[in-house]
Amino acid sequence: MGKLRITWKRSAIGYPERQARTIRALGLRRLNHTVEHDDTPQVRGMIKAVEHLVEWSAVQEGRK
Repeated sequence: MGKLRITWKRSAIGYPERQARTIRALGLRRLNHTVEHDDTPQVRGMIKAVEHLVEWSAVQEGRK
């Protein structure tokens, strides 16, 4: 299973409260904060709901 790197890039002020709660649920606490999550349908759905506020990319996992 891959990982996704998510960075909060735009303030949630002026957007519905539900979107601010989604940002918090992703573990983002402040602007330019970056977190990594497993690539699951649930996380993809959360990203889709706030895609105008965040940037995301797939993380390439190296060999072990």
